[in-house]
Amino acid sequence: MKNMQSAKFKIEKFNGKNNFEIWKVKMHDLLVQQGAVKVLLGKEKQPVSITDDDWDEMDGRALSVIRLCLVEDVLFNIFTENTRFGLWSKLETLYMMKSLTNKIFLKRKL
Repeated sequence: MKNMQSAKFKIEKFNGKNNFEIWKVKMHDLLVQQGAVKVLLGKEKQPVSITDDDWDEMDGRALSVIRLCLVEDVLFNIFTENTRFGLWSKLETLYMMKSLTNKIFLKRKL
């Protein structure tokens, strides 16, 4: 049986054209595997058992994982964001509506 700690996970990089909702789910799962998923809850939900330094390190790890899963064109649009929350919010602003619009268009087309 393979040790989960050494398991490698790879997801398709988000390019602005693939499904943002599916990519978000995969990113969540990848952050779970990287031990950085708690930062998705936001700083205000930081458990008291986690120090600010550990939280900042976890946030940096999550930020890094997300950036590594973006193509350069998408990364260019968000490279100034330096926290996971800021990065995630910017991605949702840029791509969530496009994804919703695409879904509505496809439903109407059917």
